[in-house]
Amino acid sequence: MAIHKLNIGEFDEIDYCLIAIRTSLENYRLAYFINQRLPINLSMCSEDVQIHSKSGDTYFCRFYYHDDENEVVWNLIQNVNEVIHENQHVSPDLFSEMTMEVATKVYLLPEFKKADYFLKIENLNDSLTVENIKQKLNTIEEIETAYAVDTNQIKSKNNLIF
Repeated sequence: MAIHKLNIGEFDEIDYCLIAIRTSLENYRLAYFINQRLPINLSMCSEDVQIHSKSGDTYFCRFYYHDDENEVVWNLIQNVNEVIHENQHVSPDLFSEMTMEVATKVYLLPEFKKADYFLKIENLNDSLTVENIKQKLNTIEEIETAYAVDTNQIKSKNNLIF
């Protein structure tokens, strides 16, 4: 009987590119402008990205496109979301048992707090380069900047598994 061994290092390979985007646009408008500039058709995905954090569970909106011809997968994910907690404030005065709502910001990738969205591109081929994609994204007036993220600097890589 043959013995098969799996090397854990094989699963650590990063097979995607990540572009951070700073903009004040709403997610659907950003997806619309990206669809105009790039040869893709991002559409809202019914499955949001769920993250568990100390502040609680939160969901990040995601737009998705699968290019069947080139086998390239595109994901546009928001980086910032808010979790709202209800805090009970108990004091022996007029405002006793007052309930307050507190909003806490939660990030998909906390080490990149200045990025509003990420464009995750899996299986990128030679027909389109990351540099070319960045240049096209930066031509959108509403985008402040788009830059490539060094995937080796990402500490919370597990948040990008979806």
